[in-house]
Amino acid sequence: MKTESTTVSLSEVHRTVLIPKHASIIKRMLAFAGPAYLVSVGYMDPGNWATDLEGGARFGYQLIWVLLMSNLMAILLQTLSARLGIVTGRDLAQACREHYPKPIAFTLWILCEVAIAACDLAEVLGTAIGLNLLFNVPLLYGVIITGFDTMLFLVIQQLGIRKMEAFILMLISTIGTCFAIEVFLSQPVWTDVTKGFVPHLTSDSLYVAIGILGATVMPHNLYLHSALVQTRAVEQSEAGKQQASKWNLIDTSIALNAAFFVNAAILIVSAAVFFKNGVVVTEIQQAHQLLTPFLGTTIASTLFAVALLSAGQSSTLTGTLAGQIVMEGFLQFKIRPVLRRLITRSIAIIPAILVIGLRGEGGSYGLLILSQVILSLQLPFAVIPLIQFTSEKGRMGKFANKVWVQLLAWISAAVIVGLNARLVIGTLSEWIEAAGSNALWLWLTVIPIAVGCAIFLLYIAIPKSWLKRRKVIRKEAAPFKFQMQHFARVGVALDYGVMDEKVLSHAQTLATQHRASIYLFHIVEGVSGQLYGKEAYDDEARSDNDHLESIAQHLRSQGLVVHPMLGFGRVPDQIVKLAGETKVDILVMGGHRHRGLKDIIFGASISEVRHKLSIPVLVVQ
Repeated sequence: MKTESTTVSLSEVHRTVLIPKHASIIKRMLAFAGPAYLVSVGYMDPGNWATDLEGGARFGYQLIWVLLMSNLMAILLQTLSARLGIVTGRDLAQACREHYPKPIAFTLWILCEVAIAACDLAEVLGTAIGLNLLFNVPLLYGVIITGFDTMLFLVIQQLGIRKMEAFILMLISTIGTCFAIEVFLSQPVWTDVTKGFVPHLTSDSLYVAIGILGATVMPHNLYLHSALVQTRAVEQSEAGKQQASKWNLIDTSIALNAAFFVNAAILIVSAAVFFKNGVVVTEIQQAHQLLTPFLGTTIASTLFAVALLSAGQSSTLTGTLAGQIVMEGFLQFKIRPVLRRLITRSIAIIPAILVIGLRGEGGSYGLLILSQVILSLQLPFAVIPLIQFTSEKGRMGKFANKVWVQLLAWISAAVIVGLNARLVIGTLSEWIEAAGSNALWLWLTVIPIAVGCAIFLLYIAIPKSWLKRRKVIRKEAAPFKFQMQHFARVGVALDYGVMDEKVLSHAQTLATQHRASIYLFHIVEGVSGQLYGKEAYDDEARSDNDHLESIAQHLRSQGLVVHPMLGFGRVPDQIVKLAGETKVDILVMGGHRHRGLKDIIFGASISEVRHKLSIPVLVVQ
């Protein structure tokens, strides 16, 4: 973990995807395709399933219009998010940090982290339920198993952004195929489906409608998209940015309409199967069990479970990326993605285990619905800054939102805020009425928090020109003052492996150019070396010492001053110790050429040594 002042999002893959300049339209479109598919995963995660299933089972086809409205809003907002990243080179989190005072930006970060935790809770439950349905794994054990899907993220991450996009696309295709077959088997009444596109909302369906909205337009996806588009090496000219914005609009429209198809298919199947038969679905497992008898084929239940498991795993990858972007953007604090994944997943697993342990497997469904409502409540705090930033001509230039785009965007924000306000007021009224004489505690705790959130939302909604805020001053970079470096002592860490020849070659070059002495380090890490240190001068130590001396003699024959030194014990600690004792000015060591999971198995000496030393470390690959 470390604090960084880096100015780019996802620095590991920033501008790594090249855009062909003189290629066909298809190839150029494919080069830009990808970010929106990673984003679309959040629009069809297990949380959507809970709200879509309940909406279809309780209200038939009535809430399809909510899905359509949510999808249109999502396309608009994700397009604005992509444009912010392309034009300014900043993701939404970085823009918030630069625009708002520190306390405001920190509060926005906390709210976003709550949304990511709620999303991850849905992924945990969805994956666990999928394992339960396919392999009969108890739900509690399934939740615990999901803690190990970090290993999957490790493997996929090492393959690069394009491989990750291809993997996600494969999972999306699996989900889409499964539900296309489900819709065919359920034989919905298409005239009733058409009527469902006419807006209709009652007090009973409001809670589910807001859950659908929260599950569809997800706050952390707005942060994610603004960073993912920067993985493309877009030409930094007005024409280049214009072209990138156009292709990303196409990419977003295709990907999110695919997500709309999946969500609509879930709701249609639920309405055609459960609403038609007067069954109110209270949990995803119940939907899985009833599909076979109602549709007369076991393949329906199997496809349902496969799609659910695919949805849970695909959401896992994008949730981790979003968390990384949010933390680095708001706090300029970099943490290893694996550690970030473990922390986020732990936050999600704990409430899931508690609810399932106390209320049984039936409590998982209500938890899924609640997670999506939490997402919806957090949404205005991401949407309003996004609309403001992309409407500022000083920030966006010619790419600032046109008047009609601003109008549509603010109408979307008003719908979101209005539905959320209605939900909060209704829910608080029910709590106060049910509490009776104990309602005083609600007035002292929950009510002030709700009022505080409303005031906070009002503050960030006020235009910049109405309120004095911190100015973003982009200082011109001061000219660099280069100073020649001189190395009098060059340390060399040898492990008697295939990299030693290259390592010694680099060390010899440095020593010759700087007329420096070479200090050869090798660590005896056998059992006796670990236990007895220098006292363990056994066959291994003697053999290692002889080999080190022969290397020293060879370098001395080249006219160099060489000092061989053995260390005993743990490799990283001993290298750091020897470097300190000999006061070397630079350390040369070989890269082991394994990352990710192998680092966990074999250790990661380079990273540990580099962080403990204050001198330059040259890693030879």
